[in-house]
Amino acid sequence: MIDPRRLRILRAAADHRTVTAAAAALYLTPSAVSQQLAALEQETGHTLLTRSGRGVRLTPAGEILLEHANEVLAQLERAEAELAAYADGTAGEVTVAAFATGIAEVLAPAIGRLARRHPGIRVRVRDAEGDESLPLVLDGGADVAVAVEYRGAPREGDRRLARVALYAEPFDAVLRAGHPLVPEREVALAALADSDWIGQSPGNPCQDMVLFACELAGFQPRIVHVSDDFRAVTALVGAGAGVALVPRSALRGIELKDVVVRPVTGPAAFRRVFAAVRRGAEDHPLIRPVLDALAESASTMAAADGRGADAGRTDAGRADAGRTEPRPVAAPR
Repeated sequence: MIDPRRLRILRAAADHRTVTAAAAALYLTPSAVSQQLAALEQETGHTLLTRSGRGVRLTPAGEILLEHANEVLAQLERAEAELAAYADGTAGEVTVAAFATGIAEVLAPAIGRLARRHPGIRVRVRDAEGDESLPLVLDGGADVAVAVEYRGAPREGDRRLARVALYAEPFDAVLRAGHPLVPEREVALAALADSDWIGQSPGNPCQDMVLFACELAGFQPRIVHVSDDFRAVTALVGAGAGVALVPRSALRGIELKDVVVRPVTGPAAFRRVFAAVRRGAEDHPLIRPVLDALAESASTMAAADGRGADAGRTDAGRADAGRTEPRPVAAPR
């Protein structure tokens, strides 16, 4: 009989590709992880992992078992959801991992809605960049992720996750007040090819999207300054340090001193934001209200902007709302 707890460890090893990283994600010691994986191999009678340098990779037998593990773990999530529903499940804590703008634009308003409608649900917020929240959910460190599409992100049909699309937004060009392109109502991305740029850290999903859009426009931006704080980015632009592309919602609440914001034409970086939970947990009586509140906050934000939004759709079959967009560049894979 295969121990389902060991299936979770196998999935963590496959996701993180080292025993040490899998152990850290699961709050176990590396030796405990190695012992559990060895026991799983004894249970199945197959070698499931092979060493590759300092990392590990799945054998063909391991890949087969991982597919079944995803289904088993999703079914266990569904069982927990049904048991919680049976016990009413009107009170409890839900941990949501989200990036800063997502917290400000959709999570904070959602918490307000939940306080009025479901006072027994407590939301604990964990600040996590757009590429950090999904691993937290998969490893059990968070219940819900507010994440963005990025290179290497789990694909929409990933069998480990269920999604709710929240909103999609363009990146706008931020220019210093005296920039030659300020008189233009829109800025062609290629027109910024010779400028100095303020970008984000390598690996930041926003930086990935900007680089991909610039590549399609025929150039590689000359990134001189780096900051993951968009308030700092706009300040650097205002000081004449360069130009930047910033997600539209990230500019809300920022004092745009000495800068001008213009829409971008041509290949345009676009950020798609969604909520995700472990598959099978989407209808948990504590998690479902959180997902609904996030979708409602995103819809309200989009309506205020006068543009459409990706409305809440989970893999369980929630309906999409209409969406209007400029010509976006999809997040690179």
